[in-house]
Amino acid sequence: MTKRSSSATRINGPARTQSGRATRAPGREFQAAAWLAHHPGFLAAPLALLGLAVVLGPIVTGAVVGALVLGVVVWGRAHPATFDRFAAPMLRATWRRWTVYRGRRWARLMADCGLTREHRHTGDQLVPRVLRVRSSSPTIDTVYVRMVRGQDVAYWQERASVVYEALIAHRVAITRHRPGVVAIVIEWELPFTRTIPAPDIPETAEDVDLGAVEIGDNERGEAFTAPVIGGHRLVAGASGAGKGSVLWSTLRGVGPCIRDGVVRVWMVDLKGGVETEQGAPLFHRYATDMAQALDLLTEFRDAMRDWQDDMREQNIRAATPSVATPVELLVIDEMAMLTAYGDRSSVRTALGLLAEVMTQGRASLFSVHGYLQEPSKDVVDVRELFTQRICLGVTAASHVDMVLGEGARERGALADEIPGDARHAGIGFVIDRGSRLPVRFRAAYVSDDDITELVARCTPPPDADVITIDGRDVA
Repeated sequence: MTKRSSSATRINGPARTQSGRATRAPGREFQAAAWLAHHPGFLAAPLALLGLAVVLGPIVTGAVVGALVLGVVVWGRAHPATFDRFAAPMLRATWRRWTVYRGRRWARLMADCGLTREHRHTGDQLVPRVLRVRSSSPTIDTVYVRMVRGQDVAYWQERASVVYEALIAHRVAITRHRPGVVAIVIEWELPFTRTIPAPDIPETAEDVDLGAVEIGDNERGEAFTAPVIGGHRLVAGASGAGKGSVLWSTLRGVGPCIRDGVVRVWMVDLKGGVETEQGAPLFHRYATDMAQALDLLTEFRDAMRDWQDDMREQNIRAATPSVATPVELLVIDEMAMLTAYGDRSSVRTALGLLAEVMTQGRASLFSVHGYLQEPSKDVVDVRELFTQRICLGVTAASHVDMVLGEGARERGALADEIPGDARHAGIGFVIDRGSRLPVRFRAAYVSDDDITELVARCTPPPDADVITIDGRDVA
């Protein structure tokens, strides 16, 4: 063999050896130690109980543990709202972490779905490792998984349908969380099997809580409420997603306040008033084209300024809803027609008026509710000024995070996966301010007869009967 051929053999040929490479797996004891290092709680909990038993005695330790368990049970039975908000997600995630997403069951699932690999040197099966489980609701889990080397997000997304069929789940969405880690959002089932009837109209204004107006039901079967005061609301959803259900359910919930002058509705509907004309008697001001809308916005802004002057004179920091100081509610149906699709001059004027109201109107009870289909920054330049956001069924995954905030879809808000048919209209997500987890709800369906009832019972008196109270015109 020549010197040249000998060199080639050393570099590329059979002379290459596996010297220095592992040919078998580490011992079981070291694998167990590594597993415990990744799951310290598995060892810490028994050691803590053993330590308590040594220090306090087994009887006292059993009594303490029993009291803790009893306290959790009593909390869940006595005040389910706070239990479901704070404790249930953590307990549910822990339970599912150890009963569904671990051990041989998880390994078999990954193998059946083609998501494992064989170590080319040892022949061991490499299984994607679960790092964390979050359970935002009884029907939605988010599982963070470290992929096996050589896999990418696209590889996993191709197998998403195989995964949810294997899990017998309703739907699975897979996104990239960080390098080497995917977030698997598992939707076990759709909780809403029937249409939610329109909420009853309260009898009197005293029966209305403007900080929690009933709109529909959440997936736990509890009333889903949202405030009318204290901020501004953005509702995004594709055509037919149920934006009208949110709008009219809100108006039914505050109906007596509209009738008594505690809430005044300023309606802008640039679709010619087709979907809101039936409720026109309820509105303090009404605009159906761009010119009228700009006049209405200017009047709304000027009313806010006048009331701010009165508040300064009377040394009032925050107004309280009443006939003398009503909530001024500006509702804009199909907001994009006002903020993006009109002529440039009109759009700039409208955005300037909205920005002024939304940055200054909270204390003086001036609120804005905007409804739109496409929530991008180009369409709604004032998007970040909305403090309360509702995402119904949308057409793109990116729209979810645009509305609900970064990472909302990864945490389980699969609004882009909501079917677009009438059977699923009104289903959407909001972010709970306390837990920061998505809450799924369904807005009540408000029929034409329900709107007719609202108009018949809650139409305010005509503007001709105007009196002046504390410097303000009140109907």
